[in-house]
Amino acid sequence: MRIRLALLTTCLSVATALPAQAADATDAHLEGELPSGAAYVMDVPASWNGTVLLYSHGYAPAGSPKQAQNTPSTAARDKLLAEGYALIGSSYATNGWAITEAVPDQLATLDLFTEKFGSARRTLAWGTSYGGFVTTMLAERHADRFDGSLSMCGLVQGGVANWNSTLDPVFALRTLLAPDSGIRLAGFADQAEAVAAAKSLTTKVDAAQQTPVGRARIGLAAALHNIPGYNDASQTKPGPTDWGTQQSNQFAAVRGLIQRPAFSWRQEAESRAGGNPSWNTGVDYGAMLARSPLYKEVTELYKEAGLSLRTDLSALGRAPRISADPSAVGWMRKTSVPSGRLTDPQLNIHTTGDALIPVQAESAYRRAATAGGSAGLLRQAYVDGPGHCTFTAGETLGALDALEDRLDTGHWDVSAGALNSRAQQEDPTAGARYVPYRPADYPRPYDLAHPGDARP
Repeated sequence: MRIRLALLTTCLSVATALPAQAADATDAHLEGELPSGAAYVMDVPASWNGTVLLYSHGYAPAGSPKQAQNTPSTAARDKLLAEGYALIGSSYATNGWAITEAVPDQLATLDLFTEKFGSARRTLAWGTSYGGFVTTMLAERHADRFDGSLSMCGLVQGGVANWNSTLDPVFALRTLLAPDSGIRLAGFADQAEAVAAAKSLTTKVDAAQQTPVGRARIGLAAALHNIPGYNDASQTKPGPTDWGTQQSNQFAAVRGLIQRPAFSWRQEAESRAGGNPSWNTGVDYGAMLARSPLYKEVTELYKEAGLSLRTDLSALGRAPRISADPSAVGWMRKTSVPSGRLTDPQLNIHTTGDALIPVQAESAYRRAATAGGSAGLLRQAYVDGPGHCTFTAGETLGALDALEDRLDTGHWDVSAGALNSRAQQEDPTAGARYVPYRPADYPRPYDLAHPGDARP
């Protein structure tokens, strides 16, 4: 259980530290707006247990409504409130690649909570997807405000690595499917240009999917981004050597990558960075493919198509490369790159079948934390399932249990068996899918703990 006897005894013995809410007879629900314009929401039960959870939500495209969230799901919210947790969170002052607003908005939400309800005995940061990245930045850069953190399906590879890895598959697709098209991949003048480029490349990819040669090349592009062959629960689950079904499932994810992150979302991030923050100068795509867990699939697709993989890799090697704008890299490095230096425990969980933020992102953060000297504070666990952030409420709350257990005991217990047991205690109606797993290396890691990452 999350509230251990030792903690409860300590809480009862320190009467002067009881939060103001403990004296109230009713639950509190507050909504409002921060000075930045971000919305906030707070739920505090009458029997507040002294722990506050600060939730960071995922990516919201520019132009979409700003919505505050304080939990990843209704089921998680209801269970946590029943157990006495205070739940808070904000939108961000702007949507898009809003890390420079998200971190201060979340801290301001925590400040406001303290002002209204008193100091918490324990403060935890948690978040999903882009919000998992925000959570990690909060944990690294404002460790004095938190006791621990839980990053779920997080973009923990950081901004530079993310945009580099997003560039690679579309570069391969343009080179192999539309070499004379002039489709722009970076450095967009505005959103309209980015959307038009996405439409042009989508047309080429849709046509290519109709032929064995085109499918092999799309499979190659998917492998450069480590897009899994089963990435949505609505898909047919392929067998280990069912290359055709794997590729078909990847095609759906490649289309989604083109239609949103690789062009529209990239342009919005570029507008903040003041230019293009990614590059592929000096990249050896043959070596990158050889390290991909999807290498075997690609070789089989090429064999079935009667196509030379060596010839296509040579074409990628000869194609004109894309250079970054140094000032944009500097902005992204300053605002959006992890250091790997944790002061308090952090648990990361990730689904193995994530196409939006491939599970290899966890390898990138493990690399950073090891170099940053905080590997002992970091644990990572994996759910065997398709999709992005498709955890059950039990799996999410089981991970939160494990983090609190680490804070209470000083020891980690995050084996797959232990997490599955916790998850099933939280939600006996749902199966638990934690498995022993070690992701492959991230294709192009970039973090502050490696000085060699400083230059493109």
